[in-house]
Amino acid sequence: MLLRVDDARAFVFDPRGRVESAATPLAPRRPRLDGLRLGVLDNSKWNANKLLRGAVAALGERFAFGAVSYYVKHSFSKDAAPELIERIATECDILLTAIGDCGSCCSCCVRDSIALERRGLAAACIITTEFARETELTRAALGMPALQPVVIDHPVSSITAEEVAARVRQIEAQAVAVWTGAEATARG
Repeated sequence: MLLRVDDARAFVFDPRGRVESAATPLAPRRPRLDGLRLGVLDNSKWNANKLLRGAVAALGERFAFGAVSYYVKHSFSKDAAPELIERIATECDILLTAIGDCGSCCSCCVRDSIALERRGLAAACIITTEFARETELTRAALGMPALQPVVIDHPVSSITAEEVAARVRQIEAQAVAVWTGAEATARG
């Protein structure tokens, strides 16, 4: 960005900025999922509910969760309210949240996940392939670069039932890896 002060002087500003933040550690990973209380945070985007409910059903065939609690944000482009974050942190042990398939919703899903990680919940945040880089930048800017999202194929809002099922399979494998700390293995 070029800003001219007068005819003799001009200042050049670098619009890229620089992110400086201290890394915050992840919440403890959970080696066993049986008996844990799963929180499911739906950001109210089209197909988020289908993906989340499908993933919970698939995961429920493998694990005996102690409880499954559903929560809904009514604006995908805003962070969850502090009261909702506290409620989830009190009532749950692990989190599954969706969906980041555009700019603001992706950022907000990551921000919600980081808020809950800071309160001790291992959080699996679902985003799409098109927003992996933006998620990486958000995690770095917020001081939690180690948070690994669940990355599924893009798009999400305009997909068929068969495509929802395929993405549910992606979620199932990766969410378990995020919660247990086996991210690197699951991503190959």
